[in-house]
Amino acid sequence: MTGGNQTRRRGEKLPETSLWANRKCLLICAVVSIANMQYGLDSAVMASLQAMPGFLAVFGHPDPRAAGGYGIDAQQRTFQQLIGSLLTLGAFLSSIFAGLFAHYFGRRAALWLACLLSLLGSAIQIGTVDKGVVYLGRLVLGVGNGFLVTFSNIYCAEAAPAHLRAVMVALFSEWVNVGSIIGAVVTNATQKRLDKACYQIPVGIQFVVPVVLAVGLVFVPESPRYLVNKGREAEAREALVRLRGEAWAVGEGEVEWVEMVRGIEEEKRLARSVGPLDMFQGSDLRRTLLCFATIATQTGSGSWFIISYSTYFMVVSGLTVSDAFKYSIMKTCFGLIGVNVGIYTMRHLLGRRGVMLVGTVFQGLCMLAMAIVATTSPGTSLARDTLIAFVSLYIFTYNAFVGDASYPVATELVSTRLRSYTVGSAISLGYFLAWLTGFCSPYFINPDALNWGAKYGYVWAASSFICGIFYFLFLPELKGRTLEEIDELFERRVPAWKFKSTKTTIMDEAMREVRNRDAQLLGSKALVELVENRHEKEV
Repeated sequence: MTGGNQTRRRGEKLPETSLWANRKCLLICAVVSIANMQYGLDSAVMASLQAMPGFLAVFGHPDPRAAGGYGIDAQQRTFQQLIGSLLTLGAFLSSIFAGLFAHYFGRRAALWLACLLSLLGSAIQIGTVDKGVVYLGRLVLGVGNGFLVTFSNIYCAEAAPAHLRAVMVALFSEWVNVGSIIGAVVTNATQKRLDKACYQIPVGIQFVVPVVLAVGLVFVPESPRYLVNKGREAEAREALVRLRGEAWAVGEGEVEWVEMVRGIEEEKRLARSVGPLDMFQGSDLRRTLLCFATIATQTGSGSWFIISYSTYFMVVSGLTVSDAFKYSIMKTCFGLIGVNVGIYTMRHLLGRRGVMLVGTVFQGLCMLAMAIVATTSPGTSLARDTLIAFVSLYIFTYNAFVGDASYPVATELVSTRLRSYTVGSAISLGYFLAWLTGFCSPYFINPDALNWGAKYGYVWAASSFICGIFYFLFLPELKGRTLEEIDELFERRVPAWKFKSTKTTIMDEAMREVRNRDAQLLGSKALVELVENRHEKEV
């Protein structure tokens, strides 16, 4: 330890190392986060297939009034609802059991299983025109997707250093948008085909992610916090050293290691057991409710409606099929730009709480603008242009704010021993709400149903503003805190508005322990040198 450690004031943080010093950890988290590209691919593909004449020729019906010559009638709306909602249902089911699986097998094993299920689900969908078999494929793919999203985000939260955790967990959004862009480009290239290949090719590209991830996981260490929690401290220390690379020495990794072990041991001492019911006991109840609510606000902001139905939504609002696909690519590129703006903002400007507050305001305004113009100027070029503009702005603001920050916040809100249970359950809740949105949205936007079109934005504008009120009243600022410091703050029942200013003790205790250990080591070395010198003199 350096002399600077001796003069640290109470509550002072460790020096923040650069992304370059942590490049090894960044690369490992990037490999794990590629799991989320599958979610982006599937969302873009499914949103586009429902506007694709070749797909509708197989699963829809001829409709001379529709832009592409084929449409979806009231009877076929069930198929439209189920291809989206069954994937969500599968993800919901897998996320419920995520905690139990991870408790025994760890994060890497869960991701390998997810890769296998994703391959199987994609293969089933490609090889059939039977709607019942397609439903099975969507369900299997959903189970795989649930594990991919849950465990990639948990792993990155547990592996990243505190000051870079938001950046590394936000890689989720980077890969989702990369997948969405690729999905949108591929469906745009195949949308004019009238054979089965028009949808088989886009579905087939979903083989790429599980294959690449399965190979990459061979070189990824298990989560050090999971290993410490299971009592495998030697393996955990080795994993942490591998993750930190150069930053182990530069960032005083020994203090981080001691703090991690002390924090998890203290958590175990206070806990009666480790199981799903513990999420709702003591200080963990507050953490669980905050985690659940944070994930729920992803749906509450209207994102699942835009993600699932944007291309089809544009077609029924008056755009040609070709233009709808082109604008789909454009809005997805806006989303990728938004992700990087959000990462910078969260890291250097506003922190988690501020980013999410700003996001709900802008997202609500985008939805409100679409709805107002659809009400005052229905069927006009103004309404069409407004729809295109504000869908793109919505995608930008969602990815820059709530989409970027929600997973970092949700994963760091909860305790290490219950993280897989709590985050898995929260994501299952999120998928349930997404399923509900996907199932109900066609009733609001389809021309042969309520035919609200863009006026559906009134519902989501109100919902976004309510999410903003929740963030303001209840969400604590967690920027720069280690997971063990967050544990201490919740255990002390610190109010949300005092999190940012409250000093913690666990870092000081870890520093003190390392200093004492170093002092003992220096003392032992001095004693050995003294004995050796005396021996030389006697000789």
